[in-house]
Amino acid sequence: MCRDVFSSIQSETIMQKSCRAFSSGGGDLVDVVVPFMGESISDGTLATFLKKPGDSVAADEPIAQIETDKVTIDVVSPQAGVIQEYVAKEGDTVEAGAKIAVISKSGEGVAPAAPAEKKSEKAASKPSPPAESVKEDKPKAKVEASPAAEKPKPRSSPPPKQTATEPVLPPKERERRVPMTRLRKRVATRLKDSQNTFAMLTTFNEVDMTNLMKLRSDYKDAFVEKHGVKLGFMSGFVKAAVSALQHQPIVNAVIDGDDIIYRDYVDISIAVGTPKGLVVPVVRDADKMNFAEIEKTINNLAKKANDGTISIDEMAGGSFTISNGGVYGSLLSTPIINPPQSAILGMHSIVSRPMVVGGNVLPRPMMYIALTYDHRLIDGREAVFFLRRIKDVVEDPRRLLLDV
Repeated sequence: MCRDVFSSIQSETIMQKSCRAFSSGGGDLVDVVVPFMGESISDGTLATFLKKPGDSVAADEPIAQIETDKVTIDVVSPQAGVIQEYVAKEGDTVEAGAKIAVISKSGEGVAPAAPAEKKSEKAASKPSPPAESVKEDKPKAKVEASPAAEKPKPRSSPPPKQTATEPVLPPKERERRVPMTRLRKRVATRLKDSQNTFAMLTTFNEVDMTNLMKLRSDYKDAFVEKHGVKLGFMSGFVKAAVSALQHQPIVNAVIDGDDIIYRDYVDISIAVGTPKGLVVPVVRDADKMNFAEIEKTINNLAKKANDGTISIDEMAGGSFTISNGGVYGSLLSTPIINPPQSAILGMHSIVSRPMVVGGNVLPRPMMYIALTYDHRLIDGREAVFFLRRIKDVVEDPRRLLLDV
């Protein structure tokens, strides 16, 4: 359970993975089949076709997308040719090796794809006489009924007034119903399972960011010149989390049945927001890295996540998670644990607030930090000590050099 695949609840995360898989009888026709999608993925949903029958495709050009619980996979054309037909429909559940399309290498016998514009223009230009006749009949019906309207009618009772308890619902035309993606359904299920399984409790503290910001300001140019990467705050918090996990190893542990598994390694999962959702790649053996190695690893993983090239292996495992909602302006939050981990650290926005320093009230850049933990395993004492260690190291990074 220590290194279970952790990417099943990420989100977020929807990545792109191109795979070529096909079978051919040696003739003009080539079958396009669903590629291998991963060891823990048995099937997927045929989300969309990127080409239409009759379209020309090049070798390795994506023609369809398959959505799984963890990634979105591009199915590419095995050879250049023309799409003869699709043998599966959008929304179908398909397994690895299932045939979804047939490609003709020569393009013979394949009708070219009809442009969609002609059909719409033809439909738009077609007259609609039934509607006009209805409009013409309405005035006649009104004239014929006018003599009858002159006769006095008995006064009817007013309709009952609508009570205050009856809700006025918006019309259905103003609503849209969209099916949930497989990834979103998986995320919803896993997070709800987390909420139902863990005895989650959150403790808070605040951090004075003055010294870490000064360290960054003093050495940012020299850091970039030597290491080729910018010095950010995340590496400081990763180093602080490593120190806190070493001081409180129970936070790095996990419950497995009636046992407690202590992890003698520190793999830090970093939440990264992408246009397609949230993913949580893993910085492996973070306890053996320096600031530069951590920054390079995080930048590399974040770039892959945004480009859609991150792999399942790079999101697997993780013993502790750091989520930085401050990049979106979050002042305070209670993050939710990602199984099979036992705790998660939430960072937030830096806000200048008046603080008492040496008997004087001074403006200080302050950040709220939150630790959500599984109270079945971690007592409040360990959780508070853990968060206090984060605070001490961030406020005075020299502690890392002296190990105090």
